[in-house]
Amino acid sequence: MIGTVEKLMHIVVAVKPDADQPWVADAAADLAKQTDATVSVVSVDEVELERLAAAPRSVFTQAAERAAAAVADRLSGAGVAVTKTVLPGRPVQAILDFADRENADLIMVGSSSRPAVAVRLLGSVPLDLIKRSRRPVTVVTHPQHAR
Repeated sequence: MIGTVEKLMHIVVAVKPDADQPWVADAAADLAKQTDATVSVVSVDEVELERLAAAPRSVFTQAAERAAAAVADRLSGAGVAVTKTVLPGRPVQAILDFADRENADLIMVGSSSRPAVAVRLLGSVPLDLIKRSRRPVTVVTHPQHAR
């Protein structure tokens, strides 16, 4: 059509700061290539109140930076247009707010690595994102757990 602008898909990949999840980056890269999407990687330091944290916020922020950079580098290496952002605070709300600001079409996140008992007691970021998000959420499981 003449005069129409095709909207590219935009994916937000939420990265857990203390986990190495290259399969999430690979899944995002595959989808981005198939849909010509852009990707924003976000990691949240998970510190609600620094005075109650076990270490200074900078320790948690550095972990989030490393995790976001690892995923962003993997995506970039796969030829995907990517940005990365690290945010303070509680992960679920920060990810949802970020996805709103980015006008994301999809949120992609790795599956929870917590044991079932811990999920019952502490919750699960992927599950909470599914429950609270107004946009689709794709949860990527570890390849060994997908069997």
